[in-house]
Amino acid sequence: MPIKVFNKKEKEQILKSLSEQFGIKEIPGLVLQRGEGRLFLFQGNFSPSQFVEFETKLWLERAGVYFGKIEKDGIRLSIEGSQILKDQITKNIFELDKEQAEKWMTGEELLIKTGQKGFIIMKCGEDFLGTGKASEEKIGNYIPKNRRLKSRDVVR
Repeated sequence: MPIKVFNKKEKEQILKSLSEQFGIKEIPGLVLQRGEGRLFLFQGNFSPSQFVEFETKLWLERAGVYFGKIEKDGIRLSIEGSQILKDQITKNIFELDKEQAEKWMTGEELLIKTGQKGFIIMKCGEDFLGTGKASEEKIGNYIPKNRRLKSRDVVR
């Protein structure tokens, strides 16, 4: 599947969802998609037509930074996506203490009743730690296994 460069209307749909979920007002760059709903943010000098032309000659594994995934119930921001857009995020933020953040970064689900449902941004102090999915009893964790901290490797 080739890289898909979102046109203005498609980008506006992504922005609308991000605005409703997290209060985000702008996506700073081109939005690209590779595979099943995986969104990348490209802030370089290629135009959409240059991506199409380039990919006819070479296979691009990826371009830009993976910043989120389209899910059936919203957009789930990656750790990098939450960090890139952190200055715009005004809604659905869940503040973690240091102990909770350590558990979160090791990949654990948090058994916390947040009073929220759906995707929430995880934050500890000034650090944005990606997106979790809140339900009545817990916050589901999406940190990939290869990105998780080993429980004793955490710097205190």
